[in-house]
Amino acid sequence: MLRIGLSGGIGAGKSTVSSTFSDLGGIVVDGDVIAREVVEPGTEGLGKLVDAFGKDILHDSGPMAGSLNRPALAAIAFSDDEKRQTLNGIVHPLVAHRRSELIASAMEAEKNPVIVEDIPLLVESGMAPMFPLVVIVHADIETRVSRLVQHRGFSEEDARARIAAQATEEQRRAVADVWLDNSGSAGELVEQARALWYRRILPFAHNLDDGQPARPEPVLVPSDPSWPDQARRIAARLNTACGHRAVRIDHIGSTAVAGLDAKDIIDMQVTVPSLEVADELAEVLFAAGYVCRPITADVGKPDARSTVAQFDHSNDESLWHKRLHCSADPGRPTNVHIRVDGWPGQQFALLFVDWLRANPQVQADYLALKRRVAADAHPDTGAYADAKEPWFLDAYRRAWEWADTTGWRP
Repeated sequence: MLRIGLSGGIGAGKSTVSSTFSDLGGIVVDGDVIAREVVEPGTEGLGKLVDAFGKDILHDSGPMAGSLNRPALAAIAFSDDEKRQTLNGIVHPLVAHRRSELIASAMEAEKNPVIVEDIPLLVESGMAPMFPLVVIVHADIETRVSRLVQHRGFSEEDARARIAAQATEEQRRAVADVWLDNSGSAGELVEQARALWYRRILPFAHNLDDGQPARPEPVLVPSDPSWPDQARRIAARLNTACGHRAVRIDHIGSTAVAGLDAKDIIDMQVTVPSLEVADELAEVLFAAGYVCRPITADVGKPDARSTVAQFDHSNDESLWHKRLHCSADPGRPTNVHIRVDGWPGQQFALLFVDWLRANPQVQADYLALKRRVAADAHPDTGAYADAKEPWFLDAYRRAWEWADTTGWRP
C-alpha cells in the first residue's frame, strides 16, 4: 500500500487533483466528505459542536432543521484562534478515526492500493510527515479569492478570512514533495496530475510492491541548493516513522555539503542504540516508502585504526555493520543508513561532512576525484564507490587527525 497526502489551500484546486487521481485508480479518502459525515444530525460530533458553540449553529427551520448551519459555525469558529482550535479539537479526532476505518476497508478490498488522503488541513495538523509522498496544490491568494467568490458563493471578506486562517505558502512549501501550480486552467492542472500519477506515483507503488528501490542513474550533477530542504522533509518523515528508537537523524554524504557536486541521491543516517533496534525499524520504514537492502557492512571500511582512542577497535568487522534502506520513490532517490551509536561508521559519517565543510581544499580535492571517477563512465554506483575507496582510506586518517586537532565531537 502506498499512501499519498494531498492538500492545498481553500480554492487552490485540490478537488480537481483528487478527482483525477480517483479516475486513474486511486482510492481517495476525502477529508471534507468525512468532516461532513462526522457532524451529521444525531452524531457525537454534532452534539459536541452544539455544546461548544450553542444551538445558533443549527438550522432552526425547514427541511434542514436540526442540521449543522456551516456558515453560522464558520462565522463563530473563524472569528478567533481559540474558537478555531476548539472546533479542530472536536472534529479532527473524529475525522482521523473514520479515516482509519476507510483505509482498513480499502486494504481488505484491494491488494496494494494507492490511497490518496485528501486532507485540507494536512499542514496545519502536522500530519505531512506521516506520508511517503505529499502533494500540494497551489494558487495565489487573489486567484483563490476570485474562485471562492465566483464559484462557491463566498463573500470576499469571508474568502480572505478562510485563507488567512490556513497555512501560508511558505509552510506548505516546507512539507511539499510535489508542488502543483494551479495558476492556469483546470485542464492544465488535470494534465499535471496525470503526469505525476504515471511518472512518479505508480512507479513508486510498483517498486514498493516488488520490494525494489528507485534506481537513479549514477550521474554527477551540480550542487542543488534545495537538497537541504529536501533532507529536512525526509528527516521529519524518518523521525515520525522511527520515533523514540532513533537517537538522532542526520543528513550526511555529499548532498549535505553546500556547493559540492554529487549524485542526486540524498543520504540520511539514523542512529540507533543497537542493530536489534535497527532491525525493528524495517516494517515502519517500509510503510514510509523505504525498502531494505541486503547489506550488513559499510563499503570502504578503512583498514587503518582510528587515531582516536575511543575507536581503537575499529578494525573489528562487527563494528562496521549497518542496515540500509532505500527509497522506492523515483522522484526522490534516498539512502537511509541505520548505524549504531558510537560505532566507527556512524561517527565517521558525521565527521566527514564537518571535515569537508571546514576544509575547502579537501572539498576541492574530493570534488576533483568525483569528477574523474564519473568521467570514466562506470556503469553502476557500486563501481563508482569502489573507485573512490583508495582516497577514502587516507581521508579516514586525515579526518580523524583534524578531529583530534580541533576537538571535534559529534
